[in-house]
Amino acid sequence: MTDDPLAIDREHILEKTADLWSDLRGARIFVTGGTGFVGTWLMEAFVAANRAHGLDARAVLLSRDPSGFRRRIPRLGENPFVSFVTGDATSFDLPEGEFDYVVHAATERTFPGTAAQPLGALEPDRIATRRVLDFAAERGVRRLLFTSSGAVYGGAGADVDGIPETFSGAPDPTTANAAYGESKRLSEFTCVAYARAFGFAAVIARLFAFVGPHLPLDEGYAVGNFIGDVLAGRPIAIGGDGTPRRSYLYAADMSIWLWTMLLRGDSGRAYNTGSPDGISIRGLADTIVDTLSPATEVTVARAPLPGAAPARYLPDTSRARRELGLQAWIDLPEALRRTYASHLSSTTSNRQER
Repeated sequence: MTDDPLAIDREHILEKTADLWSDLRGARIFVTGGTGFVGTWLMEAFVAANRAHGLDARAVLLSRDPSGFRRRIPRLGENPFVSFVTGDATSFDLPEGEFDYVVHAATERTFPGTAAQPLGALEPDRIATRRVLDFAAERGVRRLLFTSSGAVYGGAGADVDGIPETFSGAPDPTTANAAYGESKRLSEFTCVAYARAFGFAAVIARLFAFVGPHLPLDEGYAVGNFIGDVLAGRPIAIGGDGTPRRSYLYAADMSIWLWTMLLRGDSGRAYNTGSPDGISIRGLADTIVDTLSPATEVTVARAPLPGAAPARYLPDTSRARRELGLQAWIDLPEALRRTYASHLSSTTSNRQER
C-alpha cells in the first residue's frame, strides 16, 4: 500500500480528462456542497488538474465547516487555489468578484415534514437553488452544473432495468417521502429557466449511487455500511431481503463525469450519472466479502417473497456515453479494493496520531 492511496485515482482522472481543462485556465469557480462527498471529489480533480496543467484557476467552496474540512483533508483544504465561504446554501454571504463557473452540489437530506418545515427538504432546496441561480446571473457565470438525483424518476417499477433521461415517471406527490425527488425536479426546472433568461449554460447531472474514498461508512449507504462492517470485523447484516438492485459508480469516475458535464455538456440537458451495471444488495455484500474479507459472514433479515420482482434503481447511461464519451472505467471489485484501502490507511493514520 502506498502512503497516498488516492494517487492512482488522481492519475486516472488526469489521464481521462487530458483535453478537458483548458477552459478553466485563469477561471474562478464557485462550488456549493464543496466539502461533501461529491464536492470533495470535484476538488480532488480540480487540485490535481490545476497543478498538472498550470491552470492558475481558483475555487471558492461553500461549506458549513471549512475548518473541519481543512483538518480532515489538509491537502485540499489548505491548497492555495482553494478558499471558502462559511455558511448554508439557503443564506450564504455572496463571495466577491466575477465567476466563470458554478457547481451547485449542496443538497438537503430527505426528511419528513414537520410543523416547522411542513414541506420537508423541498423548501430549503428551493431557496438554496434560487439563491445560487441569482448569484450566477448577477456575476456573469458562463456555465453551471446542478447535481440532481435519480429520485426525480420516482418509483420506476421492477420492469425498468435502466431508467433513461426521457422516462416520464415521477415521484408520487401524495407520499410522505416525495419531497426529495420533487425538490430536485423543481430545481432542475429552475436551473433551465434561469439559463434561458440570463444566457448562461445550465447542465444537470442526475446522480445515482457511488462508492469510493471519502464515502461515509455510517450514514445509511449500503456499500459504505458493508465496508465499515468489514473494517470493524463485524458480520455484514442486510436489513431487508437483499433483492433490490442498485449500481455503484466509482468516485474517481464520477468526478470525471461531472467535470465533463460542466465543461462539455449541452445546456438544458440532463445526464444520468452512475454505473449501468446492476447488482442486488445481497450480491453487493457477497462481492465485498469475496473481494475484501472471505471470512466475513453475511446475514439477511428475511427471505424474499416468492414471486416478487426485485426493486430496481439503475440508470441508463447511454446518453452520457454517446454524447460525452463517458463510461464506468473502474469495475466494482477494484472500486471496493480502493475504497477499503483508503479507509484502512486513514484508520491507521488516526491510530498512529493518537
